[in-house]
Amino acid sequence: MADLMIDRARSVLAVIDVQDGFLDKLEPAERAPLVARIAWLMRVARALELPVIAMGEDLPANGPPVAPVLAELPPGTPVHDKRVFGLAGEAGILSALQATGRDQAVLVGLETDVCVAQSALGLAGLGWTVAVAADGCGAPGPAHAAGLARLSAAGVIVGTVKSLYYEWVRDLDTHAAVKAAVGGELPEELSL
Repeated sequence: MADLMIDRARSVLAVIDVQDGFLDKLEPAERAPLVARIAWLMRVARALELPVIAMGEDLPANGPPVAPVLAELPPGTPVHDKRVFGLAGEAGILSALQATGRDQAVLVGLETDVCVAQSALGLAGLGWTVAVAADGCGAPGPAHAAGLARLSAAGVIVGTVKSLYYEWVRDLDTHAAVKAAVGGELPEELSL
């Protein structure tokens, strides 16, 4: 029987375009909680020794990812300059993903209906198993829900930060070890 869940031994976390210009399009009350959930999932990935690939759209023009995201990158981790909307179309980013030796990608970031969606669809088209954390990505207005619906209809796994966490963790001993490694404080609207 095939394992239909996301497996930490096969996963890479892709953090897409968590930059001020894209966050500024969201309602003010949505911004900090979204960034906190993304940063927390990055800490979890590090605790589980999952590769983290970070990128920003047009870094020279739009600037780097926000400080909480940069703070969670393992030392020496580059931030890739993404010049296309779907990360699979950017040779350097795709090479970095392939170099991990993994075949599952968990995506978080902005915007759900454009860069996250095109990245997920592009990777799925290349044979990757792709999951998107619905509460780990965002887009203004109805675009978020539309992006998630498009992804779900295309067979991309749409979960939550919490559900993907538990798929990575799988058992109580690992859960306890990860909680100890990342600390007990959880982002707003997240309970374990």
